[in-house]
Amino acid sequence: MKNILPILLAIFLLAGCAAPAEEISYRQISMTDAVAMMAEENGYIILDVRTPEEFAAQHIPGAINVPNEAIGMEDISELPDKNQLIFVYCRSGNRSKQASEKLVTLGYTNIMEFGGINDWPGETVTE
Repeated sequence: MKNILPILLAIFLLAGCAAPAEEISYRQISMTDAVAMMAEENGYIILDVRTPEEFAAQHIPGAINVPNEAIGMEDISELPDKNQLIFVYCRSGNRSKQASEKLVTLGYTNIMEFGGINDWPGETVTE
């Protein structure tokens, strides 16, 4: 028992010194911040995660549509670069949060979730 106690103590001390793994997550930003970032950045994608019907009726210019329900465990051909800046929105903000979580699980590293088109201050287009 005397020999095991120092070993156990050393294991506990070393385990306590280990740095916690950094959790990769998406970033939730305000609509105002999203608009400002889009004005300053380039090479980003605006991702609309609503249904194709909702997208056709109204969407942000330049946005691509990958419905939240279609985001699963497989790579997304429309989003080949997992390090690219991707702004994610839906109608009110619920599906965009769900989709952002799924994208992070798939390995995407630069996700900005900014809510819903209901609050979009800019122009929209239809198909």
